[in-house]
Amino acid sequence: MPTVLLFDIDGTLVSMGGAGRRSLSRTFDALAGRPDLYEGFDFAGMTDPAIVRWGLETVGLPTDAATMRRVLDGYLMHLADEIRPATNCRVHPGVEHVLDAAASRPGVAIGLGTGNLREGARLKLERMRLYHRFAFGGFGCDHEDRSRLLRVGMERGAALVGAAPAACRVVVIGDTPRDVAAAQAIGAESLAVATSVFPVGALAAAGATWAFPNLTASGVLEALLA
Repeated sequence: MPTVLLFDIDGTLVSMGGAGRRSLSRTFDALAGRPDLYEGFDFAGMTDPAIVRWGLETVGLPTDAATMRRVLDGYLMHLADEIRPATNCRVHPGVEHVLDAAASRPGVAIGLGTGNLREGARLKLERMRLYHRFAFGGFGCDHEDRSRLLRVGMERGAALVGAAPAACRVVVIGDTPRDVAAAQAIGAESLAVATSVFPVGALAAAGATWAFPNLTASGVLEALLA
């Protein structure tokens, strides 16, 4: 069966050492004098547009399309500045091995399913020398709702393998219960890894098809490439 793999970025593939949070702090400092706005805020599994919308609503600014676009553009500008000199970024264990194994299988489309804007995804993954590994994706700029952007990614991946989405096996790889819920919403399987803040038990309790400590765990490749 043709297979579409949709990988989350932050906490699943890589950790960027807080570059995203620092970029948002700089954005809302310039916008509303609130560099502290996102202190303690739980981003896990949220899309960039949803995070920015929350910020605008909290400081009492409009959330129309033009304002959202302007603030997101500012965020991307700061993100580029934060990522370039960052030294505390890392690729999570097993990522390269899993991508190599998936790339060796015919009929497998390797893509992204991420709340990052496409440009944010590029900035992060090029910094970690991974962006070229992904031929397509569903991004936060495709839709603010995570399940909707995953559906876009699923459709793009299906087109890449020359099959209808309904004829494909789709697996969402993420690190939060929101990834799991979004996978369920589009009828996909989910492989969750405890590489950020959620332990294996919490991911399993959220309904993940599989939950592993990380992508090096025994059974990961069998689950992804069954």
